[in-house]
Amino acid sequence: MLVNGEPADTIAVADRGLSYGDGVFRTLRVQQGSPFCWARHFGKLRHDCHALQIPCPGEDVVLQEIAQLSGAGSGVAKIMVTRGLGERGYAPPLRSSPTRVVSFHTAPVYDATFYTDGIKPHLCDLKLSRQPRLAGIKHLNRLENVLAAAECQAAGAAEGLLEDEAGFVISGTRSNVFAVSNGRLSTPDLSENGVAGVQRDRVIAWAGYHGVSCAVARLNLNDLLQADEIFLVNSVFGLWPVARVQDKVFSQRKISLAIQSWLNDAQN
Repeated sequence: MLVNGEPADTIAVADRGLSYGDGVFRTLRVQQGSPFCWARHFGKLRHDCHALQIPCPGEDVVLQEIAQLSGAGSGVAKIMVTRGLGERGYAPPLRSSPTRVVSFHTAPVYDATFYTDGIKPHLCDLKLSRQPRLAGIKHLNRLENVLAAAECQAAGAAEGLLEDEAGFVISGTRSNVFAVSNGRLSTPDLSENGVAGVQRDRVIAWAGYHGVSCAVARLNLNDLLQADEIFLVNSVFGLWPVARVQDKVFSQRKISLAIQSWLNDAQN
């Protein structure tokens, strides 16, 4: 792990990332030393830093640090940028000196059937709050996801589905959601909450390249249950089809598996 470019495994107690979750992060695959879909990930990092008015580190700096940690290996890199040190109290310092943390980890190994037969996500009791100012941003304050992931763990589920307070499906605990109905795609509107992931953008791009309709819409659980296919995507596990939600079994996989194969190519 590197903290501001130096080997370390700690940050200051007064760092605002620790005190308030005041920062952003990205998690991405690295294949033989090369960050997967790097341009998209760095674009998201830069966007999210700008949204919180935190200076974004230079692209070359972050790339060099990932290369330093990964060598020519494969695994998962995580990039965190906090607002840095601050005095006690919520108000941010007038001049920020961000803390940059880059780490490299062994890639998790998932059950192969998740990719072929699909998963059975847990419908979480926790409801996401709505906050348009933070919608789409991968900020460090992720306590809702922590509690939802604990629900999934207790239920023995690989992932979960999260609704907001109004009953609209927003995402998985660590993934974005897509439904397929009559050959058309739809994905939840993230204008009020949720994280707009890189893989979500890539699936929308796949639809554009292949002339497939893809709607961003407010979807409730009933909308998902009426779909032909559902799948979940994130930048570490890729794409998992959904086999079942509550009593509804999803047997179709055709479009899900086609997109899954396409996403595996970093050039797309």
